[in-house]
Amino acid sequence: MDSTPKQPSRSTTANALLRLPSPIGRLELTADDEGILSLSIETDGQLPLDARAEIPSPMLRRAGDQLDEYFAGTRQSFDLPVHLIRGTEFQRSVWARLATLTFGDVISYGALGSAIGRVGSGRAIGGAVGANPVPIIIGCHRVLASSGQITGYSAGRGIPTKAWLLDHEGIRHR
Repeated sequence: MDSTPKQPSRSTTANALLRLPSPIGRLELTADDEGILSLSIETDGQLPLDARAEIPSPMLRRAGDQLDEYFAGTRQSFDLPVHLIRGTEFQRSVWARLATLTFGDVISYGALGSAIGRVGSGRAIGGAVGANPVPIIIGCHRVLASSGQITGYSAGRGIPTKAWLLDHEGIRHR
């Protein structure tokens, strides 16, 4: 799996854009020459860059194929370069730990904080998880409360989207 986040470079902008349908709504992916920059899930019928024309790239087509396979249940890991150009060092450390979770894995917010040396930072951890620019590929949906309860999700339709992804991976939740 090559979805381990790369460190930001000096100046990078998205030069490729692709949209595709999925069981949880339309997806919108952006990339630069180094990797995937963002993945957005349709919210209220809208995507962030709906006004822009698609500019597919080989990398985004490969990402689209892998996402189709994931939703079809034939892929459990992604082999895609991810290029995180935004976010604080703290956020990037959270995203890097999330990138190590595999299909069907789950972690609590507290355990995630402990894993990156930030015990007792549940609220900050939750904020960083919610700011993940590439959900699904970096599986932020795999973070639950220690009770197994879904406490929120910022992409798509929110909690119903997270519940769908968890169910798809066979992750028990409340």
